[in-house]
Amino acid sequence: MTDHTTLDLGPQARVVARLAEAVREEQLTAVTPCPGYAVHHMLGHLLGLTVAFRDAGRKDLGVTTDTSPEAAVPDIGPGWREELPKVLDELAETWRDPAAWTGETRAGGVTLPGAVAGAVVADELVIHGWDLARATGQEYTPDQGALRAAYGFLAAAAEDPSRGGGIFGPVVPVPQDAPLLDRAIGLSGRDPGWKP
Repeated sequence: MTDHTTLDLGPQARVVARLAEAVREEQLTAVTPCPGYAVHHMLGHLLGLTVAFRDAGRKDLGVTTDTSPEAAVPDIGPGWREELPKVLDELAETWRDPAAWTGETRAGGVTLPGAVAGAVVADELVIHGWDLARATGQEYTPDQGALRAAYGFLAAAAEDPSRGGGIFGPVVPVPQDAPLLDRAIGLSGRDPGWKP
């Protein structure tokens, strides 16, 4: 993906919002493909990363952009059902501004180019959308632009020897003729066939 400014995160943000909206209260404690995370942790992580990358896109650097995702196990508060779709909309709107994709910014306590931050947030929304869908038994069709961006980011990361073979864990081998989503999931360190 050479022109990052053409990637609209809105469609994938809406996919994640719809998945979250359909989560039933009794599913909040269900396991997810992300080790150690129940559904309520995954929703908390999605909320936190959405705020962090919204602020990173705005170059509004501070506590939200400086906190490492490993600092604490994320969780949700009582207002998450209203808050998550609102910040997902704000994230999408922020990244529609070409300025979000230029210069440097920070997220998770890491300084990185704006274009890389945009690819990272596309990856986060695609992979964690899949996590949420799998954990709650929902159908999942990610936005194709975000999926291509996520796959490109994950493929580059898997080839970087300093990363140890994957962003979220060791790469899970997936046939090259598998659907792009399955290949991206494998590159993320997850088994595309995962079931609760």
